[in-house]
Order: sequence, then C-alpha cells, then structure tokens
Amino acid sequence: MIHYQLHCAGAHEFDGWFKDSDAFERQAKRGLISCPVCSGTKVERALMAPGIPRKGRVKPVETMPVPEPAKPAAGGVIPDAVRAALGKLRAEVEKSCDYVGNDFAEEARRIHHGEAPPRGIYGESSDEEAEALADEGIDIARIPWVPRTDS
Repeated sequence: MIHYQLHCAGAHEFDGWFKDSDAFERQAKRGLISCPVCSGTKVERALMAPGIPRKGRVKPVETMPVPEPAKPAAGGVIPDAVRAALGKLRAEVEKSCDYVGNDFAEEARRIHHGEAPPRGIYGESSDEEAEALADEGIDIARIPWVPRTDS
C-alpha cells in the first residue's frame, strides 16, 4: 500500500491509500477518486517531503494496518441501523427516480449523451456493464438493495 497526500482543483487537501502508484494513476484517469469536500474528480498528488533520517539515526518505520475488505456480519446479517438507513435510501430512490430495469446501462448512456431527458434512474446492471459505464466517464452509484420494510 502507498499513501499519497492529494489535492483537488478546488485546492482541498486529503489523504489516499492505493495498492501502488499505477493504481492511483488508473483511478485518477477514470475519475474514480473524488474530493471528500467538493466531490471534484480532478485530483492530483500533492508534493510530499520524504522522511529522511538524520545522519547516524535510523528512523523507525511506522506501519499502519491495512483494513480488511468489508464483510457482512456473521451469517450475512446487516445491522439494524444500517438496514434502516438503506431502507430509507431505497424509498427515496423509488419515490424520486424512474425504474428502467435491465436497461439501466443503455438508459444511463442515453442520458449521458443527451439522447434522453436528464433524470434520476435506477435498475439493474452487471459488474461488467457498471465498469464499462465508469470507463466511459458515466457516473453511477451501486447501492445495496434491502427488502422493503413495509412488506
């Protein structure tokens, strides 16, 4: 893992951890890194001073544990507070956006290219379709869909 001090076009500074420098470059080029303050995706590495020890003194290496990927709780159970928040999010998406089913990727492209009216949509897409949309510069969000609480 490599740690970078980053800054966006709006001059906000923040940290980022990446597998290696190539991973940063790929993600930045695709606009997958966003500023936590303004959500801007024009992100660059800031100048960082290297940690050079004084002559004769060895600087101890500081290590930071790398977090494990998020895993569901035992048995795949989602904590009640998270389930409630996801339920509220689902209700808001269903109320405010158009359901386009399996045509999600196609409709997202149509909206992006101005061939369909701009609006919020939701539906299904495969991992490959979602990655292709990201490669084309089309911003989407994948949200865990929990069953409705009113059913």
